[in-house]
Amino acid sequence: MSHQVSAETSAILPVLDATALEFSYGRQPALKQASIQVPAGRFVALIGANGAGKTTFFSIVTGLYAAHQGSVTVMGHDLRLNTLSALACLGIVFQSSTLDMDLTINQNLHYAAALQGIERNEAKQRINEGLQLHGLAGLGARKVASLSGGQRRRVELTRALLHKPNLLLLDEPTVGLDLQSRSEFVAHVKSLCKTQGTGVLWATHLMDEVTTDDKVCIMDHGEVVAAGELGELLQSRGASDITELFNMLITKAAS
Repeated sequence: MSHQVSAETSAILPVLDATALEFSYGRQPALKQASIQVPAGRFVALIGANGAGKTTFFSIVTGLYAAHQGSVTVMGHDLRLNTLSALACLGIVFQSSTLDMDLTINQNLHYAAALQGIERNEAKQRINEGLQLHGLAGLGARKVASLSGGQRRRVELTRALLHKPNLLLLDEPTVGLDLQSRSEFVAHVKSLCKTQGTGVLWATHLMDEVTTDDKVCIMDHGEVVAAGELGELLQSRGASDITELFNMLITKAAS
């Protein structure tokens, strides 16, 4: 497929390289020189309050909006110049569910596979493997409407990974889930980074979803005010936890 690259190249390239992005809604700036990289096999948390620019950033990376300045490459493919190849390398789980509640899990997934051009026998194999991997084995015949919130998120995750993307984008994916389901879903996605080598960009405003060995990008009013491994950022800034670090940076950015 066109989005495949050599193992040697993929080891060098970040799966996502967004550099100096600028975007405004009329006269209101939404992104200001925002740069974010996601290495292969790493979980990167994009943290910010509502209105910080996270959704605008996702809209640009997924091709919904075009940045007014800056560049985006996915596995080395320039999003503006080679849009289809870039988009073929990414999967996305949206904040709001886009599953058809009246269809079964299998029907939803086969429909998505057909849209992605995956041959039917190959799709069946990938769907079965995905359901097994994401804790949904034996549930394929169930209607989505009968599933719990956590199970629906896992169906969406299975769908997002059907075409084996290098980059997975998740926009506030745990909103509306209970604490246990949220914790289990976060842990499961992080495990994919280690076992599948997937690069993950996880947008959230929930601080407890991030651990000290995760990479973080903290965004405020469209600017990335800090980026790096959380543990290193805590040490360098003298903060005891991510909430203190966030408040310190946001206060500084606002002053």
